[in-house]
Amino acid sequence: FLNPVGVSFLRCLCGATTIWIIVLIKKIKIPRDRKLWMHVFALALMTNVIPGTLIALAQTNVTSVLAGIINSTTPLTTLLAIMLFFRHEKIKSHQVLGLFIGFMGVATVFGIWRGLGDNAPWAIGALVIAVTFYGITYPYTTKFVFPRKARPEVLAALQVTFGGIILLPFFIMGGIKKFEFMPISIISVIALGAITSGLAPIWHFRLLSIIGSSITSSVAYMTPIVAVTVGVVLLGEPITWNEPVGGAIVLAGTAISQGRHLRDSLEIVD
Repeated sequence: FLNPVGVSFLRCLCGATTIWIIVLIKKIKIPRDRKLWMHVFALALMTNVIPGTLIALAQTNVTSVLAGIINSTTPLTTLLAIMLFFRHEKIKSHQVLGLFIGFMGVATVFGIWRGLGDNAPWAIGALVIAVTFYGITYPYTTKFVFPRKARPEVLAALQVTFGGIILLPFFIMGGIKKFEFMPISIISVIALGAITSGLAPIWHFRLLSIIGSSITSSVAYMTPIVAVTVGVVLLGEPITWNEPVGGAIVLAGTAISQGRHLRDSLEIVD
């Protein structure tokens, strides 16, 4: 009952509501730093508004295999953004190696040699643009947002709220395709917003502040692994040889990219 703009707006609405409840319960003060608000507004555009709408629009015109593969290239677009525009973060050779191994693992999970089917070129382009924006947001946050010293809950609350405000006029003009009460669809949108646009941004900012852009972005490689696991265990979907093999490759790539950093972190804690 929603078009892509409607989905993006309701995700922001449900996510913002979830985060603000957490902020109020914890009694966290909201800083009045104009530069912070400006940079978080930019993050809202690059994270919630543009990619969210493009992905919702494109996924109706491409196969889930192709959409999953393109979405999982976020670590690579992050790496490219750091190399070209954000030199404040240093990229190490083992991180590059781990990222590319992880991508090969994702491709194996989806079995790309079976063919990608009929996909609209414009939809593929939309997904690539969306993932490019995602990749830029990681180093952008570490360079312009984290120096303002705001808590993850505050950053998440402002970002998702700004995203909802930007999308509101477009939602009013035509975010609902038809007025039809569909409980399952409504519950799905609420859950999607509360978790992926509510709790996830808080964890995202916290993790990003600890381990940096390139390693945090590698979390995207785990998404298809979780999807396959849920499908097999909960939905009884069949599993083929390439799925566990690809999963093992993804885990190996993640371990290579994160291993040294995690060892250094443990040494600091000790």
